[in-house]
Amino acid sequence: MDAQTVSVVVAGLGVSGTAAARGLAGSGERVIVLEAIDGERQRAAAAELAASGIEVRFGEPVLPEGTSLVITSPGWRPDHPLLVAAAEAGIAVIGEVELAWHLRASDGSAAPWLALTGTNGKTTAVRMLTSILSAAGHRALAAGNVGLPIVEAVRGPYDVLAVELSSFQLHWSSSLEPMAAAVLNVAPDHIDWHGSMEEYAAAKARIFENAGIVIYNADDDASARLAEPYGQGRRRVSFTLGVPRPGQLGVVEDLLVDRAFVPDPVNEGEELASLADVRPFAPHNVANALAAAALARAYGVPPEAVRQGLADFVPDPHRIAHVARVADVDYVDDSKATNPHAAAASLASYPSIVWIAGGQLKGADVDDLVRQAAPRLKGAVLLGADMERIREALARHAVDVPVVEVPGQDTGVMDRVVTEAARLASPGDTVLLAPAGASLDMFVSYGARGEAFARAVRRLAER
Repeated sequence: MDAQTVSVVVAGLGVSGTAAARGLAGSGERVIVLEAIDGERQRAAAAELAASGIEVRFGEPVLPEGTSLVITSPGWRPDHPLLVAAAEAGIAVIGEVELAWHLRASDGSAAPWLALTGTNGKTTAVRMLTSILSAAGHRALAAGNVGLPIVEAVRGPYDVLAVELSSFQLHWSSSLEPMAAAVLNVAPDHIDWHGSMEEYAAAKARIFENAGIVIYNADDDASARLAEPYGQGRRRVSFTLGVPRPGQLGVVEDLLVDRAFVPDPVNEGEELASLADVRPFAPHNVANALAAAALARAYGVPPEAVRQGLADFVPDPHRIAHVARVADVDYVDDSKATNPHAAAASLASYPSIVWIAGGQLKGADVDDLVRQAAPRLKGAVLLGADMERIREALARHAVDVPVVEVPGQDTGVMDRVVTEAARLASPGDTVLLAPAGASLDMFVSYGARGEAFARAVRRLAER
């Protein structure tokens, strides 16, 4: 981004690519956006960018002559030919988040970042954090992998940014210096993008490299391992669902308690909230709340704002959302559980379950998930591209659990799924949509899958 830059190439015309191009528009650089898909939405975005002097080239992406910097989008894998060509030519490749860090105000007025990552729970925890910061009277915004694109957020009138970072974004970031950073959990996911579990974890670990305070989940071995290298010369804080030790946030009976950000953590703790303030209540959501509280406390938020912020927080849809009770059976939509780790947390929240599962497993293994959930399962209804792999795991680890497979790739399959689940359920059971897989084999998004489930449940109630 120095004065010698001939041109900056932005890879992709999606949300992050468009935001990056707009962020660079006033920098005096020549900006070229490369987009393979020549569709109506892309043409409209290109016309908007053209008004700012940004060129968009459609077709097979080819690195323009004179390129000295590439801004890549999260959807572009590191082995994409354009990114490989850039690396071989010695051209720097960064992501939108790294660009945003460089675009911050240089006069000391830039809002500090409270950054968070993890395989699951990121958006919930970041929105909880934003609610807590707002309750304390700060102008706060959720940004990054959620909310406003980060390159736009860094130029806004905010006191502090709650930044959700995906492994894709962290892979292309190297100089971020958040005031505090937290890792919720790390479990196999996006292996098809990163190439291995080791590379995926290494991307997550980047959030800690330059963080002022390192915050990790003491109950998650992988999160704790990522924090281990920062024991010397860096403040480390952890959170746990157990009773907190000095330097931790945790749970004492029905209270969330801080023994890290207090004057005397060895001899005292401070009550932050109660379990009743965490909504929707589930063990993994309590962990989300503790992570959010730790980041907020690192910023200096008082205890009463933590309680108020959690009480004010409105959960996003499709995250263990209660849809209806029909014939004394609860129907719960956790369509956002798009990997086995998320599904395991959801399944652990209910004692007797008819499980609706399936979708795209993205290379993840489901044996541990099924083995752990087996004692809670009253039945399982499977759908989607990888349902056979889940059925095989159930045959190995839950041999007495009745299983129904619902074939078909049309969205109308969900009515048959809900009907079969109702047939397997008894009063007191929970029919739980926690697919453990992505939705794009049948639906445009996990949200569309959750809406289809909710509509099918409502039609079941009418019948």
